[in-house]
This record gives sequence, C-alpha cells and structure tokens, in this order.
Amino acid sequence: MRGALRHQGGVQVEARRILLIDDDLELGAMLGEYLESEGFRVEIVTDGLDGIERALSGEHDAVVLDIMLPRLNGIEVLRRLRESIDVPVIMLSARGDEVDKVIGLELGADDYVAKPCFPRELVARLRANMRRHQPADRGPPPPPPPVCRLGELEVQVAARRASWRGVPVELTASEFNILLVLARAGEAVSTKDELSLRGLGRARQSYDRSVDVHVSNLRIKLEAASAGAANVETIRGVGYRLQVS
Repeated sequence: MRGALRHQGGVQVEARRILLIDDDLELGAMLGEYLESEGFRVEIVTDGLDGIERALSGEHDAVVLDIMLPRLNGIEVLRRLRESIDVPVIMLSARGDEVDKVIGLELGADDYVAKPCFPRELVARLRANMRRHQPADRGPPPPPPPVCRLGELEVQVAARRASWRGVPVELTASEFNILLVLARAGEAVSTKDELSLRGLGRARQSYDRSVDVHVSNLRIKLEAASAGAANVETIRGVGYRLQVS
C-alpha cells in the first residue's frame, strides 16, 4: 500500500507518498509537516543506508534526497537507486558547489533544490516531476519476468528454483536471493551493499562478511553444476557480477 486515501473534490484519491532522506531533523520535521499539509504522506529517514533500503521497497512516489548524509552520501545513494528503480528523485543540498549539482543530474536526479529552500517550491517541483514520471495514460509498471535466463542458467522467481540445463542447483534461501539479484543485474556489477539489502534484507555493516560467504558458496555450487560455465566474478573494490558462457 503506497499511501492513505484522502478526499479531493468529493472523490477519494490515494495520497502520494514521499520519502525524505535528510539528517537535518529540524528541517525534516518542517518539510514533512508542510508536505503533509499539502496532501502528501511523508516518511523521513536520516542516513544513506536506511534511505536506500526504504527507497527500494517501492512504496514511495518520489524521493527527496540530501547530499550530505551519514554512513553513505547522497550521490552514492542516488547512483545505487538508479540501478534499480525509476522514481522521481529531487536532490537537496546546502552546498553551493555546482559540481554536486552536475554530478547528481548526470547520475539521474530529476531536479535539484538548494538549501535553504521554500517548501512551496519543493512541492511544486515534486508535483511537476511526478507528473512527468506518471502520465495519465501510463499503466502500472510491468512485473519482473517470472524466469531469468542467462545462457543455460534458469532462475525461476516464483518457484524459487535455479537450474543448469534443466538440472536443479540446490541453493539456500540466501544464496538464491543473491543469485536472483545478480541475474537481474545482467552485465552490471552488484555492490556488496546492494546484495546485502536486496539479497539478505538488511544493511551491510563494515565488519559483516555474510555477503562474501554466501557468494563464495554460490560460486562453488554454480561452477560444479555448470562445469565452470557459470561463475560469480569478483570485481575488486566494487562487488560481484554473474558470468555465464
């Protein structure tokens, strides 16, 4: 469920839900109060990793994203969001540095508002960008394909089964989740943070080796099942990528 119902012209309509990612508690409270007075539902998170996790839930119609964030800065948050979702993102920053603006727009931000901003301006930009992303004649986004195929590797999403040339590959739940993330990424590299969030369902801590352990086990099973034709490639300092020959 994306938002509560509100009345507009005597008709019940669903309130648009906004995710505000900003560690400025005072500003967040003020913007949240104003946005809700304009008919939005607002969820506020105060750091980058929590922001990614909530944004990837698919429960929001737009994201307002600060650049200066603890744990993970807004530019990196935006980069990872754009690898997975197509939701309007408005960057919010106290900086006057044009470099931040250019980088944000190049990475796929839809708009940029400098702090201190007028709440009315932010509302106008949110509405304009949501209209562009969701025109009236556009239906709901298509669901992910029920089967991911890479060469002879087949990943059945609903059945939660993986097979090589029709022969099942026995995987744990976590190994299957990570394989599905890698398969859907195709040629793109999946970071350890993404694999932890989307595969294990939690933000990765700096000391957490769970992703590496699951990937290592997955690699062994894929290589054994495919005689080396399927492999999880390590991209040093970045993450992992599924390779199928």
